[in-house]
Amino acid sequence: MPLPKPVPGLVIHYSFLWSHEGKAGNEEGSKDRPCAVLLATTTANGKQVVTVLPVTHTPPDDERLAVEIPVSTKKRLGLDDSRSWIVLSEANRFQWPGPDIRAVPGDPDAAVAYGLLPAGLYDLVRTKWLAAFDSRRVTQLDRTS
Repeated sequence: MPLPKPVPGLVIHYSFLWSHEGKAGNEEGSKDRPCAVLLATTTANGKQVVTVLPVTHTPPDDERLAVEIPVSTKKRLGLDDSRSWIVLSEANRFQWPGPDIRAVPGDPDAAVAYGLLPAGLYDLVRTKWLAAFDSRRVTQLDRTS
């Protein structure tokens, strides 16, 4: 499985664990889904740690906590035609590459990444996520043991 460098804006296929699933005692997400890398850092001992945000078809209750992915971006990334949003109120943090990364469905090379979000879209995600974080509306699950 080819592993790209985790960079902000990279969309990967990942077993995202929602906070309600974690509270119920689950250790794995119930569904593999596209997720956008929000942040990629390197620890003092050289390990890469990534924070991802899930992509969903479910329209947000509060548009301040999601960013819709434009059709043209979805098409370029190879995602389906249904409307999709990047959820800003839920995040998973894990050591790269981690056991929950999955191959993109149908990819002959078993790649784990769909591609990069456009810089402007990533900037919007980052700006809106920072506002949600500052207002304490973000739940983050640490998936690294």
